[in-house]
Amino acid sequence: MIKLFLPVLFAGLFLPATKKIAATIKTSDYTDTLQYPEEKHFRNLRQLTFGGDNAEAYFSFDGKYIMFQKTNPKEGIMCDQIWMGKVPLTASEPFTPKLVSTGTGRTTCSYFYPDGKHILYASTHLSSTDCPPVPDKTVRYIWAVYKSFDIFKADTNGHIIKQLTHTAGYDAEATISPKGDKIIFTSVRNGDLDLYTMDLNGKHVKQITNTLGYDGGAWFSPDGKKIVWRASRPRTPEEIADYKSLLSQGLVAPTEMEVWTANSDGSGARQITFLEKANWAPNFLPDGKHIIFCSNHEYKRGFPFNMYITDINGKGLEKISRDKGFDAFPMFSRDGKKFIFSSNRNNGGGHDTNLFIADWVD
Repeated sequence: MIKLFLPVLFAGLFLPATKKIAATIKTSDYTDTLQYPEEKHFRNLRQLTFGGDNAEAYFSFDGKYIMFQKTNPKEGIMCDQIWMGKVPLTASEPFTPKLVSTGTGRTTCSYFYPDGKHILYASTHLSSTDCPPVPDKTVRYIWAVYKSFDIFKADTNGHIIKQLTHTAGYDAEATISPKGDKIIFTSVRNGDLDLYTMDLNGKHVKQITNTLGYDGGAWFSPDGKKIVWRASRPRTPEEIADYKSLLSQGLVAPTEMEVWTANSDGSGARQITFLEKANWAPNFLPDGKHIIFCSNHEYKRGFPFNMYITDINGKGLEKISRDKGFDAFPMFSRDGKKFIFSSNRNNGGGHDTNLFIADWVD
């Protein structure tokens, strides 16, 4: 999933593919001043990373490991690479992630296969070993949807097993059904940014959305029968012309998105948030009846971003996080006991985004 929050992105030199790095972090070295009083759903909240931009942390199927994407120029990581680490069981246990992508190009959207021995992520490394150029954000906030992104299967030591997509355009934002039978991803292969499914080996690709606008960041429900995702829906002639013009340049403007749900084959699609602004990074709660997502709808200046829960019909909106910067990319462990997200909190007033994990309290 494309990262909405980064104020600055970097291009240039970074880690060679042969240099695997392990960063050891002892969580007990930091004072726990992490939680706001209103955050009643979090217990034993702990910070896992300290510095750089760390985001999109997702649990393995057994809940023992997480994968995430990381940029940190101070460590020579000039654009996102994929890292994997064992979930610490206590605050005194170190979090020691290792690099599992190639270390070249830019990566995004990692996910575990059900067997726990393989991973999925998108990368631009076949096009160039350099970080791709970032768009000019001085006039408006825009994302790049790099045509050089393809989706790869690798083992947990970082060896690529198979390239799953081969189209001449953006293929990324992939997750796997809890049933272990399908991958859902975003592609521009039809000229628009739509959702597709495919088998775990990349075969039997099927388009499941076809409405003009950006469809991305999709997740399956715990039983694999539903999906949730973020979507833009340009409607006026001016909005449509702007969307198409940006897309022709490999760009999208993410400032107006809503959360949608559908059956896993794309049927029965419906919009469940009508909050305007940027509503994104949705995911299911373990009960399959509620959805958590990130939004800036409360704030006139478009910032901060907090996390909210609603039922699957868009009713009963509850605000669950309170940072004054950025809270997003939520995921629950399959048993519903652990909750992980990314946040600007506890960063000394800087721009760092780190990973946080907590026990979940209903």
